[in-house]
Amino acid sequence: MSDRRPIIAIPSRFAATTSALRYAAVVTARALADAVYRAGGEPFLMHPVGPDAAARLAVADGLLLPGGGDLAPSSYGESREHESVYDVDAEQDAFDFAAARHALDTGLPTLAICRGLQVVNVVLGGRLRQHMEPDHRHVVHQVRVRRGSLLAQVVGGEKIEASCYHHQCASSLGAGLVATAYAEDGTVEAAEPAAPAGGGWLLGVQWHPEDTAATDPANQRLFDALVTAARR
Repeated sequence: MSDRRPIIAIPSRFAATTSALRYAAVVTARALADAVYRAGGEPFLMHPVGPDAAARLAVADGLLLPGGGDLAPSSYGESREHESVYDVDAEQDAFDFAAARHALDTGLPTLAICRGLQVVNVVLGGRLRQHMEPDHRHVVHQVRVRRGSLLAQVVGGEKIEASCYHHQCASSLGAGLVATAYAEDGTVEAAEPAAPAGGGWLLGVQWHPEDTAATDPANQRLFDALVTAARR
C-alpha cells in the first residue's frame, strides 16, 4: 500500500466576505478539510468554475461534495422559487453537477454532504422540497440508519447523532438511489445507490458530519471510509 495520501477533491464555495480577506473569497470549511486530513487524505480544494470539472478531477482519488447555498429550483423542474431560497449561483451549480456526473459515471469514490446529497439527487432526476417547516437548522438529532446499508456498515450501527443545518431536503429520490437514514419527522437524512456504477463507492448524508467528527468517531468514520475507498 502506498504511503501517499489519497487526493480528495473538495469543490470550494463562493463567499461574499471573510474575516481574513478584504474581498469576496473562495472558501472551504476547515472542519471538512480537517476531517479528510485526519482520515489520511489530502484535501484538494478546487476552484468551482469552468466546464471542465471532469478533466480536472482526473488527478483526484476521491470526491467530497460539500454543503453550501441552495440549488436553483429550475434545475429540478420548478418554475417558482420559494422566498427562503438563498445563495443560488449558476456557476457553482454547473460545476457541482458536472463533478457529480463524473463521479457517477466513473465510480470515483464520493461522499456527498447536505447540498452535496441534493446535487447527486438532482443529477439522477430527483427533486427537492424548497423549504421545510420546521426546518433543520441548528438541530442535532438522532437518525435511524437502515440495517444492512453501506451507511450502517460505515458508522457501525443503526443510529447516529446528526448535526443538521438545512432547510431543504429530498422530496423524491433520483434513479437508483435508496434512502438509508431518516429523521423522526420522516426527512430522508441519507441516501446511497442501490448498485453503484462500476463498483464505485458513493454515500450521501443530509447532515454535516464535519461538525462533530473531531469528537464523535461515528461521524469521523464517514471521512475514514471515503479515504479508504479512495486508497483502493
